[in-house]
Amino acid sequence: MTKRNESTRRSAAPTEQQITLRSAAELADALPFLVGFHPDDSVVMAALHGERGRLGGRLRLGLPRTREEWPDVCDQLAETLVTNCEKRGTRPDGIVLFFCQDPAPGESGRAVMERLRPLAQRLRIACGELEVPVYEALCISDGRFWSYCCPDSRCCPPEGVPMALPGTSAMAATAAYVGMRVRGTLKEMEARLAPMTGESVPQQERALDAAGGRLLPRILDGGGCEAVREETLDVLRLVLGRFRDTPPLAHPMKSDAHDDTLLSHDEAATIIIGLQDRTTRDQAAEWMEGPDGQAALRVWRALARRCVGSYTEYGAAPLALAGWVAWSVGEGPEARVAFSRALRIDPDYLFAHLLFQACNDGLDPETLRNCLRKERADRAVHTAVHAELERAATADEASANGRRRRPRPKGGPATSARTAVPRATAARTTGPARTTAVGRAVGAARAAGSGGTTGPAGPTGPGKTAGAAGKPRVRGKDGQRGARSAQ
Repeated sequence: MTKRNESTRRSAAPTEQQITLRSAAELADALPFLVGFHPDDSVVMAALHGERGRLGGRLRLGLPRTREEWPDVCDQLAETLVTNCEKRGTRPDGIVLFFCQDPAPGESGRAVMERLRPLAQRLRIACGELEVPVYEALCISDGRFWSYCCPDSRCCPPEGVPMALPGTSAMAATAAYVGMRVRGTLKEMEARLAPMTGESVPQQERALDAAGGRLLPRILDGGGCEAVREETLDVLRLVLGRFRDTPPLAHPMKSDAHDDTLLSHDEAATIIIGLQDRTTRDQAAEWMEGPDGQAALRVWRALARRCVGSYTEYGAAPLALAGWVAWSVGEGPEARVAFSRALRIDPDYLFAHLLFQACNDGLDPETLRNCLRKERADRAVHTAVHAELERAATADEASANGRRRRPRPKGGPATSARTAVPRATAARTTGPARTTAVGRAVGAARAAGSGGTTGPAGPTGPGKTAGAAGKPRVRGKDGQRGARSAQ
């Protein structure tokens, strides 16, 4: 029986698909499939392992804006890629470099190639200093590619080599067969998370001002923070249900425009201000999988677009949540873009830092999902226990009030002794009855909270990465803001 089950599992496992890239043209065509999108304005490094040059870890960074940054950036890129490969067990035997940038107005692709040549040479030197050779370095611009390593003009002419038509290469066919997809350009992915523009921006900013003025005093007051948290999560549940009941459109930009109509200015403002509280943000991260996960990802994108004007920095929270949910549902490229944008807004945002690092290190998000499931179950248990204790306390108080209102019986000590027996019995039965009710509540809460668990609970998760709890931040029109959490 055991052998038959093991055989079944082996036969059901998907066959690993392999493809050999034999030329610079095939390397250039494969780049979008290696990173999951078209990396415009980027430098990409890919590690090679073994005699056959098996592709390993990849690293992408936006092109440095000034030449003065090039030496330090190149040293850090080379060291980061080599170090991360060593952490995973194998030092790279070689590296392939890609430099991608569209021409500026009036600029040609060849001019871009020549402008980036010193950067390519400096990065090659940085890799060589770590004793890892660069086998190929390509510049991709204006639908053509050039090699910085090949001096043969017969295969690498000065005018460049045209890129293959999309979907016509062996790499594209293999990617389609195994279900890989390219998610557009980096600019298009970032545009889905950028603050909205147009006539509705002033209305959204006024709604944020009003929400901040209404919620901030209650948050700063120790007794009102929990009420704000519940209000934020109630609004979020309402919005999430609306998005869950409304399927997305096929075209990403049209789908985002439609999603914006599902969220009012006041709802967006309430959630954005409320998410500045770390506990609220951590509880919101629990919508991370299944239909809730897909709907939550759309909600976080929409909320990131609503962080406009002087509230742009408030986008760190919804952007980090968008990155977390994207990573959780298998959208790694979008997750990295969202985390990068969150850290660009707030470089000290620890929540995004830790998740970004875990995503880049190739960790399994299931460990974090298990932790959040456990947090949700524990919170349900805590709520059920307190509710049962309050119910029992109310019942005891009502019983005590009834005994105080009961007229004193006429008689001697014998009568008083007889009436004391039922009272003592009632007092003894109250304890076990309360414990049984709590036990039923605990069992129901744990069963409801752990129903989606597929593995052992992990020791840490997004809700446990921060230190001392901070208070939310609110910036008003005058530029003043309250205390905030850096997490």
